[in-house]
Amino acid sequence: MSYPSKSSCRLWWNLFVLQSRLLQRVSHNLDGACNSLGSSNFRGFLDTKKWNFGTQWRNFGNSVTQMHAAHKVSVSSCNLVQRGIRTEVQKGVAEYSGQDVVAEDDGENQMYQFNSKDPNVCDAMGKIKEHIQFMEFPGGKVQFTSEMNFISESSNKRVPCYSILDDYGYQIASDGVYEVNRDLALKMYNSMVTLQVMDTIFYEAQRQGRISFYLTSIGEEAINISSAAALSTDDVIFPQYREPGVLIWRGFTLQEFANQCFGNSADYGKGRQMPIHYGSNALNYFTISSPIATQIPQAVGAAYSLKMDKKQACAVTYFGDGGSSEGDVHAALNFAAVLEAPVIFICRNNGWAISTPSSEQFRSDGIVVRGRAYGIRSIRVDGNDALAMYSAVSRARQIAVNECKPVLIEALTYRVGHHSTSDDSTKYRGIDEIEHWRMKRDPVSRFRKWLNRNNWWNEKDESDLRSEIRTKVLQAIQVAERMEKPGIENLFSDVYDKVPLNLQEQEKQLRETFAQHGEDYPRDVPL
Repeated sequence: MSYPSKSSCRLWWNLFVLQSRLLQRVSHNLDGACNSLGSSNFRGFLDTKKWNFGTQWRNFGNSVTQMHAAHKVSVSSCNLVQRGIRTEVQKGVAEYSGQDVVAEDDGENQMYQFNSKDPNVCDAMGKIKEHIQFMEFPGGKVQFTSEMNFISESSNKRVPCYSILDDYGYQIASDGVYEVNRDLALKMYNSMVTLQVMDTIFYEAQRQGRISFYLTSIGEEAINISSAAALSTDDVIFPQYREPGVLIWRGFTLQEFANQCFGNSADYGKGRQMPIHYGSNALNYFTISSPIATQIPQAVGAAYSLKMDKKQACAVTYFGDGGSSEGDVHAALNFAAVLEAPVIFICRNNGWAISTPSSEQFRSDGIVVRGRAYGIRSIRVDGNDALAMYSAVSRARQIAVNECKPVLIEALTYRVGHHSTSDDSTKYRGIDEIEHWRMKRDPVSRFRKWLNRNNWWNEKDESDLRSEIRTKVLQAIQVAERMEKPGIENLFSDVYDKVPLNLQEQEKQLRETFAQHGEDYPRDVPL
């Protein structure tokens, strides 16, 4: 029901002053605020019945024929001022014959409308807010409330996922989309196919016993390539182990990948790391390390250094949903927020941390909600949508570099391949689930459909590209296999400026062992 009145601002007060307990606490004179509110015959209104709110409101003012533009404030808002506003209600206030007010009585959840354009109303509300009680606390003011409300452990509505392309390659969004022209799109697709073909062949090489270990990025090509395309080569990358596509984008050759996996003398790590632990100083790509999440706080430190040096660059770190449970992630997020470090956190939520599903990894709505908890802007993105990832990371980089603020991106995707060559994922997830994502949600096929719709790609282009890349990968493997292994001295170098005596003694013993039992050791390792 609606009841018109001449009064402008009893919206906050009329219900509130009906509570006798509040009236017992009042002691502070708000004459100025009350005058601005323009409450008509305020004292008379207080003397009416306290619970028959709708009837008393109806009898309070005269009927009007026109209702002006209104703004709603819920009764629960009134509770915000219960603790802080105190007034001497014994003093009458002058009648205000301004804009119209409508009160709606719908039971327990009343809503009050008032003309938000009236300058007197705006001024009055400002004065009321000045009297709301706050507590000065490090980090800002904290407002008091009389309601005891626990924050829910989760929202009823999940955070939406930003997407541009549907599964059939149709563009379903245009607002906020960063342009991807033909040349950029073709380079992105070429890199995605290169990563996909390289993964397939290297995985087969491991199964043949030619390398000791391998780990693929199948199903996550869009996260790799699109994020890399949105960044500058000056941006420093701190990867986990499923981001070789970033290196592909930056110019790391197939031969360099093969050299690392085979651990030959051309490997930048000198054969000390297991396969897929790539790194490149020239491409600002920090070497991968096996321990989970150690790279994340390192990325924040690097970002803070970039900020201190006033560089127009940011740090970018990648990690999985499993890695998000490590303490390093929480320390890094808080570190980045407090120091306002220009860093982008990209979480590849692919549903599985080896055999642990995300449902057993956390109870919150994924990773994206942690951003607000730490004071970091965050977004959830369809990680299988190349255009969405490109736009999101492009915007995130602008925020990081121009505003010196961290950003958290949760990319929803799926790990189609096994965790690694040491894993058989069919033991803990259904084949139907894997095939659904492989066939229906494949990011490479999805992006190719978009290219086809733009007449930028055709079947012949596809066949030629895959054939060319396969030939190059096989050639790189053949060269890497024939190359000599790093010398034994590399086991002891690059740690100390001058090799200490104990290491010199160990090297001597190792060479003597080789000399006595050479048949038990690889012959392609130079002594």
